[in-house]
Amino acid sequence: MAKLKLTGKDIRAIGFEEGPAIGLAMEVMNRHYKFHTKEDALSILKNVLANPLLFENDEVLGKISDKLIVRDEDLKKEIPLRENGIDYCVFGAEHIENGAWEQMKTAVRLPVAAGAALMPDAHQGYGLPIGGVLATDNVVIPYGVGVDIGCRMCLSIFPTNEKFMHGKEGFMEKLLIENTRFGRSVFENPKDHEVIERNVFSELKILKPLKDKAWQQLGSSGSGNHFVEFGIAQLEVDNHFGVEAGNYMALLSHSGSRAMGAYIAKHYTALAREKCLLPRHAGHLAWLDMQSEEGMEYWLAMNLAGDYASACHHQIHERITKALGEEVIIRVENHHNFAWKEVWDGKEVIVHRKGATPAHLGELGIIPGSMTAPGFIVKGKGNAASLNSAAHGAGRTMSRSKAKESISNKMMRDDLARANVRLIGAGIDEAPMAYKDIHTVMKHQQQLVDVIGTFLPRIVRMCGDDSPRED
Repeated sequence: MAKLKLTGKDIRAIGFEEGPAIGLAMEVMNRHYKFHTKEDALSILKNVLANPLLFENDEVLGKISDKLIVRDEDLKKEIPLRENGIDYCVFGAEHIENGAWEQMKTAVRLPVAAGAALMPDAHQGYGLPIGGVLATDNVVIPYGVGVDIGCRMCLSIFPTNEKFMHGKEGFMEKLLIENTRFGRSVFENPKDHEVIERNVFSELKILKPLKDKAWQQLGSSGSGNHFVEFGIAQLEVDNHFGVEAGNYMALLSHSGSRAMGAYIAKHYTALAREKCLLPRHAGHLAWLDMQSEEGMEYWLAMNLAGDYASACHHQIHERITKALGEEVIIRVENHHNFAWKEVWDGKEVIVHRKGATPAHLGELGIIPGSMTAPGFIVKGKGNAASLNSAAHGAGRTMSRSKAKESISNKMMRDDLARANVRLIGAGIDEAPMAYKDIHTVMKHQQQLVDVIGTFLPRIVRMCGDDSPRED
């Protein structure tokens, strides 16, 4: 009989919130209930979660219940939320799911909240909704940034026109396969990059054990919704770049800071939750003071993770550009899942954009659709109501599990064929119909960005059915 092997994902799925109880539950159940079925073990944990006081004196399960019981001394330390949240603007409200609304309503009741906005691609995440923007007074919220710190888009446009790909689809697929790695797959000999030699790796204790893994994953992409794809960039007459309007071959990538970013997020979220005790439903929004040692450490680590994510993209584009024998004439990149020090409404604040793109006046960015829908090359309008932000993509209409239940392989293949897109990898959870209509999303942010071009996917490479918990 196979031994029990519960994961953190299993335990979160039954309602356990991020924190020490999850790791302890994994350890206790896998050790003391190793010959139970997964269903039975999870049923026991559900009972402990629902009634932790009943298990307080249990020799084994009492260890878990102790982490779940809210005691009087804890209640005295709890930081109350505002009775009424601060006002904030919502773009495309009719297309935003209830879960995202509820998360935003909690975020704007934080006593440190100074400004907020919700983008038209918003959907439920962890803590701050994906597509949520939150400005705070001198604090940083690790889960307001998210797990995939510095996740970003990078677009390279080549002088070659769209006809270059005609009849060469097999060659282009081979280029993607040979020059990209996803998920657990990494390059046998990663290319060096100065980001790995940063002093912060040795200065921060948390980063020392992450350096080797970061080097191994350098130049690779994550799983889930991350991709590298060839397509056609269509540039308008007044396109900001000073090049002739027309259709150009282009390369677009989407990925983040890999294992390093995820570890940083989880480590500092746990520290924040120890120091900043919020009501249980707001726990993921725990913050670190920017003047505290932990807050300053997180800020350094977050910025390193963002630079690392950028380095990964640059190496992806360098490999493929070299293999093509081409040169890049235009480069556009922007990131999300990050926090910035900015002046807003006359004062310095920390602006968290979780799944939202910076869109200051004149700032360039790329907002992708799905694998069969266009992306948009944009220039920010600097709208203060959105905290100088825009959507980061189409946004999901279905959870990953819902997509797997309701979309068939044939539906996905037919949609790809209609759009003339060739796909390498990707699970059903990334099917185009699991996403919002990008044209609708763009319609709701005409106040936020000007469109100066589009990107049409043609050959898409993704990881396959190996998805993370969060975009």
